[in-house]
This record gives sequence, C-alpha cells and structure tokens, in this order.
Amino acid sequence: MIYTVRMYSQRRIAHLDMDAFFASVELLRYPQLRGQAVVVGGRSTHQPVRQPDGSLHFARLRDYVGRGVITTSTYEARALGVFSGMGLMKSAKLAPDAILLPANFDAYRDHSRRFKAAVASIAPEIEDRGIDEIYIDLSHIAEESEPLARRIKQAVFAATGLSCSIGISPNKLLSKICSDLDKPNGITLLDSADIPARIWPLAAKKINGIGPKASEKLTRLGIHTIGDLAAADPEFLIRQFGRSTGHWLHQAANGIDERPVANRTEPKSISRESTFERDLHAKANRAELSEIFTALCQRVAGDLTRKGYASRTIGIKVRYADFQSLTRDITLPAGIADASQIRQAAGECLKRVPLEKRIRLLGVRAGALLPLSAATIVREDAQAELPF
Repeated sequence: MIYTVRMYSQRRIAHLDMDAFFASVELLRYPQLRGQAVVVGGRSTHQPVRQPDGSLHFARLRDYVGRGVITTSTYEARALGVFSGMGLMKSAKLAPDAILLPANFDAYRDHSRRFKAAVASIAPEIEDRGIDEIYIDLSHIAEESEPLARRIKQAVFAATGLSCSIGISPNKLLSKICSDLDKPNGITLLDSADIPARIWPLAAKKINGIGPKASEKLTRLGIHTIGDLAAADPEFLIRQFGRSTGHWLHQAANGIDERPVANRTEPKSISRESTFERDLHAKANRAELSEIFTALCQRVAGDLTRKGYASRTIGIKVRYADFQSLTRDITLPAGIADASQIRQAAGECLKRVPLEKRIRLLGVRAGALLPLSAATIVREDAQAELPF
C-alpha cells in the first residue's frame, strides 16, 4: 500500500521499520505458519518437536506457565489483541491457540545486519535505531522518493526475504509516524503541507516520545489528538509540563523537528535484567540470586567491551513480588568494564535496598559511559560480604 502526497521540502528523511521483525524471521524458518497467529517468547523448552511422521509439533500459547512476556507477534496475533510486552499468561486468555515459539536472537541479529547493509549500499547516511529500524537521510540522492523507497525495499527483501515499511518526510519525527501508517509493506510519503489532513487526526500518543503517563495527562487536559495538541496554547503546555517538555510538545505536534540523522548514536547506558519464573528471597534463595546477579554483571561487562565503553555509574533495579520497584546507583572515581568490578559496585548498591520482600526482577545498569581506553582495573582489596 502506498500513500502518496506532495514532497516539496529539500530535506528528505526516511524511517524504515521492519514488519513484525522477529516473527517474520521465524516464518522464514517455519513457512507453514504463515497466516497464523504466532507469538515469540517463552523459553527454549518451547522449541518445535519433530514427530515420527516428520511433521513438527508447535507449542500453543495456552500451554505456557510462567512470567515471561511476548517479544513480538504476527499481525494475525495482534488482531486478537496480543502485542509485544504483554505477559504470556495474560495473552493466553486472548489467543490460547496461538503458536508459541522461543526467541532466536542470533538469527534476528544476522537479519538485522543484512538489511542494514542492503540499505547502506543505496543510501549510506543511516542512523541505527535498534535491531529492526533505521533513519536514512535521502536529501542528497537525485531520485524521486517513491521509486527510491521501492528500490530500498527490494534490496531489503533480496537480502533477507523480509518486508519493511518506509515513511519519508522532511524530518525524523514525521517519518517515524509515517512508517507505521500503512503497515505492513507500506510506503508513506508526506510533506509539511499535509500535516493537518494526515497527522493531526491521529492520537497524541502516536508522537514518539509521548509515553503512557504523558498521554494520560494530555487526556485529562482534554487533548486527545495531535491536532488538539497543535492547537493548544504553548504557554499552557509549559505550565503543565515544564518549559522544555511543553515547548517540545508544541513543536512536535506542529511537525517541527530539526534533529539530523546521526551516523553514530552514542548510547547513554547499557543494561541487562531478568524476570524470574518464581519470586525469590534474598535469604532463602541466596545462591540462586547470586548466580543470576553475577550473570547479569557478566552480560553488562560483555556488552560494554563489545561496544567499546567503560562505565563510571553502576546501578541496580529491584522489582518486588508486589510490583514495587527500586533503583540505586553508585558513581565511581574511574570507568570500569570488568565483570568482577561491576558486580562489586552493583553489590554496594544492593546494600542500600531493603531485601525483606520476595523479588521478581533484578537488573544491572552501566551509565556515564566513556571510551573503553579510559577503563581502570582497580586492585581488589578485601571486600565486605554482599547481600547475595
């Protein structure tokens, strides 16, 4: 599907979003599941099982027991109300017969590299925004937007066998919205003159950066659509949200965004977390928590090293069985990237967290990033015993 409008602006920014990316990669492996409601999530025990007759038996969502969440779902599953981030047990009530597949992140990363390389061969000015989406600056390519978008989509399909949706507009904010308007396999071209007809009728939460809390507050203020937000008095928004956010809301609703496409986006932090299959207690399950905690620190250390960073701020996140969450962090005199040092720093944070209640989630975060060359290996003195 293509929605074509005028393109008068000299600046052309595209947002490319792969269609139901993880699920689509799984359908390449299991083409017999095309057209069915498929959910990706759960554990490795949910791998399809080969039957004596050679066929595959797939787990169903109704068979899942635990606290996992959906990584992604096919459009057929989404039509049943099942979306990424939902708990698998809750989703099973909506779509009990949906196929359940475990995530295969090695395959997703491989397809991600391939689609980005395919795009770069046509339009090299790319900003990587995650495993399944990128921004592309097309301003200096002497080709009309629609045929250029078609050529990019064909290159992506040739490299991966997957479809994508592309939005092209004068800026990143509008293109992000546009790429979602005609999914799947869509192309949406938008000019600033078309904002009133195409963008303003949309819900305010469609603007990337307006989260659930801000959306709820806007609703309470009687602001439901992007058009409502564009028409709101800027000073009123500033009084309600503060100067910086209020000004940004007014600009965004009017389609104003001057951010460039950054060829390299520096991360602000790197984190890992784990939601447990059952609630754990710091005393009764000390050994198990210690193993999980150590593994999280090792994964954060591996991420830092692989991406070329050290960290001066180490933090932890604890979510209790009653869903209350606490975070604590510590700032260090020098950057670190070693797993044992990260664990020691994170353990110091743990000492400042009440551990009487049972725990359902534990996370470790590395912030205040700096080049890995600035990392310091500190001599480890005798250390006080940590909670786990």
